[in-house]
Amino acid sequence: MATPADDTLSVTADPPRPGGQRTFYRIDDEAGRLLPCAQGEGQVIVYNSPTIDDEADLLELHNIDYHTLQSSLDPDELSRLEFEHDHAAIIFKRPKSFCADDNFLLKLTSTGIFIYEDYLVVVMPDDAPLFEGRVPFQTHSIQDVILRLLYQTILHFEGHLKAINMLSDSLERRIITSMETKHLLNMFALEKSLVYILNSISSNGMLFDRLKTAADKLGLDHEQAGLLEDIIIENQQCQRRADIYAQVMHGMMDARASIVSHNLNILIKQFTIWTIAIMLANLVVGIFSMNVRLPMPMERELWPFYIINVLAIGSAFGVYWLSRVRKW
Repeated sequence: MATPADDTLSVTADPPRPGGQRTFYRIDDEAGRLLPCAQGEGQVIVYNSPTIDDEADLLELHNIDYHTLQSSLDPDELSRLEFEHDHAAIIFKRPKSFCADDNFLLKLTSTGIFIYEDYLVVVMPDDAPLFEGRVPFQTHSIQDVILRLLYQTILHFEGHLKAINMLSDSLERRIITSMETKHLLNMFALEKSLVYILNSISSNGMLFDRLKTAADKLGLDHEQAGLLEDIIIENQQCQRRADIYAQVMHGMMDARASIVSHNLNILIKQFTIWTIAIMLANLVVGIFSMNVRLPMPMERELWPFYIINVLAIGSAFGVYWLSRVRKW
């Protein structure tokens, strides 16, 4: 297998257009990497957040079916492979970059790859970076670009699974001492995200199997077919990890809810004990404060006042001591 290729790309040669962005890349066969270039010089065209004009160009210039184009922008679309008379279309699922406004809900989206004889068109509904990081193979052809995109998608899913695991551990530590449902709701959002991620990974897995059977139509050689096998194995491992996380989180959800309820019950019990203690103290003060004749000298003496306060405070601490001894 070739040495890893570092494809950290600089800013595109063309300035971004309002409402959307086109980026052009050329394949440097000697270096085995993608380089940004000007329009008309590259083999890879990337549409980020395409506008209405961009969609019109995709339909007219590249002869892309309207339904297929909209599928590449639909976050609920399943992964699939389609063949047209002049190109092939790959729709696959990938996770979106996490945003703090999402409230622990990790969202997913779709991406379309349209494969022509001598160039490639990528359509993305957002402005997420496409070619970043390192992959264990170099890029010498359009087919290598396709494999790179699919491999990076798996790495992106694995990164989200690690983030979910870290967030889950952090929320568990807070739930242990929490009496609010805020952290529990965040845990529910993570569980919901895991279900969507698991479904997307499974959908991509079926797409990879379809790519394996259609390797000849897509122009994959023997080495690229081997890379596709490695990608399938990586996706299966990622799916098993997501399944384990989902099972553990679902199995522990009732226990976490019980912890929050238990903490709240303990707080209510403590408040009840202190309420009883205060009520006894008030009872003592109330008895000696009634306008009735008491069997003790009250005029020009201070010791009855101190006795009443000692009895009130003693009754309160007596209730507290009894609750500690009986472990209420």
